[in-house]
Amino acid sequence: MTYADRWLLPDGVEEILPNEARPIEDLRRRLVDLYGTWGYDLVIPPLLEFTDSLLIGLGSDVDLLTFKMTDQISGRTLGIRADITPQTARMDAHTFQREGVNRLCYAGHVVHARPKNPLATRTPIQAGVECYGEPGSSADIEVISLLLESLKVANLPRLHIDLGHVGIYRALAKAAGLSREQEDFFFELLQRKAATEIRIWVSEQITDSAMAELFLALPNLAGDREALARARALLAPVGAEAVAAIDQLDEVAGVIAERYPEAELYFDLGELRGYHYLTGLVFAAFAPGYGNPIASGGRYDHIGEVFGRARPATGFAVDLSAISKLGLLSNGERAAILAPSDSRDKALWQAIQALRAEGERVVCADPGSAKSLHCDRRLVAHNGGYDVEPLA
Repeated sequence: MTYADRWLLPDGVEEILPNEARPIEDLRRRLVDLYGTWGYDLVIPPLLEFTDSLLIGLGSDVDLLTFKMTDQISGRTLGIRADITPQTARMDAHTFQREGVNRLCYAGHVVHARPKNPLATRTPIQAGVECYGEPGSSADIEVISLLLESLKVANLPRLHIDLGHVGIYRALAKAAGLSREQEDFFFELLQRKAATEIRIWVSEQITDSAMAELFLALPNLAGDREALARARALLAPVGAEAVAAIDQLDEVAGVIAERYPEAELYFDLGELRGYHYLTGLVFAAFAPGYGNPIASGGRYDHIGEVFGRARPATGFAVDLSAISKLGLLSNGERAAILAPSDSRDKALWQAIQALRAEGERVVCADPGSAKSLHCDRRLVAHNGGYDVEPLA
């Protein structure tokens, strides 16, 4: 390796410099404080743990995203977390058990073995909440409301939420008698919005003409709340499960629309993000000019089973790294006070410490460094003490 190569980082891995780091950290603190006011207790899960617990419950996608290595102490396989949700589920099941509802929040890095999309970082910073023990729609309404509050804190000019429900597709697949392989294959076509391939697959796999029409209609069941009325009429023959899922979506949307009339709610019943582990409502937040979700979540009631404590659960994660790229956070530069570098002057030291105690940024440096340190004032000796004055 040459000297020129030593400073290079792996593809998709980035360092965060002061102008971006400070706004991200400010946002992280404000979100954690926000979640605390809603009753969510902060947890700090480990960055790595045994894959036996880290990779259980979230399907193959997280497995592919997870860096794995051998623990030199135990010889077992370790993973660097690619998602914090299974860690909080483990805490709820074992190390932080509560009777009734358990509300947890977190903020920290995750690491991806490969980027989720070509422009994504492999070391995103996430903040999120998980609500355990509440099976009803009230918990879904709470976490979606809290997500919208998170977007407000992040200064997003528009609040846009996509809503769906995995129960609709599951009910349709069950009514059609699809095998697990058929169900997974059609799910993959839906995620790619592969219209031509969907038509071919349906013509080859679904012999009942009425059921075939339902599968062809599913990708187009999207839009405002009127789409739910269309879906209810179309999917009524599928059975009570499908109708119940649509009704739940309608109920949640009604409350959210009343609480946040400025929010744009979009329904996509063919959107099945997290289908392999989510069990009910799914949702994602989008920002203008950014093609991928900046936050996503949903209900995942069965994840605790693998830890011996099956609990209703719902939550979301916000991608702070993606939000930072939107350019909506305040500039990280902070004006400072320039102070003389005289370590023997007790009065100077006391003046500097008093200013810092008030929250001021005080830098002891040569006057020639004032500009690069963003100093707009200086500390000067005056009448036996020290005063702050504008920097000429």
